[in-house]
Amino acid sequence: MKTNTEVNGDTPSRCSRTFSNAPGRPARWSQAASPDANRSNVAVGPAAGRGRTVPERRSVVGPPERILILSDTHIPARARDLPAPVWEAVDAADVVIHAGDWVSVAALDALQARAVRLVGVFGNNDGDELRARLPEVARVELAGVRFAVVHETGSSKGREKRCSTAYPDVDVLVFGHSHIPWDSTTVTGLRLLNPGSPTDRRRRPTHTWMTASVDDGTLGPVTLHHL
Repeated sequence: MKTNTEVNGDTPSRCSRTFSNAPGRPARWSQAASPDANRSNVAVGPAAGRGRTVPERRSVVGPPERILILSDTHIPARARDLPAPVWEAVDAADVVIHAGDWVSVAALDALQARAVRLVGVFGNNDGDELRARLPEVARVELAGVRFAVVHETGSSKGREKRCSTAYPDVDVLVFGHSHIPWDSTTVTGLRLLNPGSPTDRRRRPTHTWMTASVDDGTLGPVTLHHL
């Protein structure tokens, strides 16, 4: 059984951090774990997508993975805890991706302790303790699909062009900040995903998060969940 939680970053001072945590499920955010941090490297392979010249993918890229995508949980500022359906999705996922604005260290500890594997970044509302443990940009390859995670991508105007330029070697870019769900594909084939927020819908009609799967170098259908 996998029990590692990985946080992989581009920033040199925060690059490729891996936390090992014992399996288990905390009852609430307030039950914080104390992970033992150490460093490890993540291999970066070829990217795929229209408009790119890349080597052929490996025929074997690992088992399928079920992914839960979250962002802007703002615990406990906007909610005392994640909604029950989100915790159920955490339990069902092989990998949880969080695009920042955790707000509390306890939120990171709780999700880290319960998720099989966690990939996360800090957001603009995250303080020094969270920034010491999380990168600004995380990169990970899952079943042959190359993901990057970042909190902010700027204005929606021109977003696809900016992100294609900034992340030329990535298949899927997960971001947050706006609390507004986003799912599009750029002209270069980069998939952009923002899951919204499961706790702070702002002017949106529902709270949201995403699930997806990856298998043999392909991202499967992405589902936006509403609550």
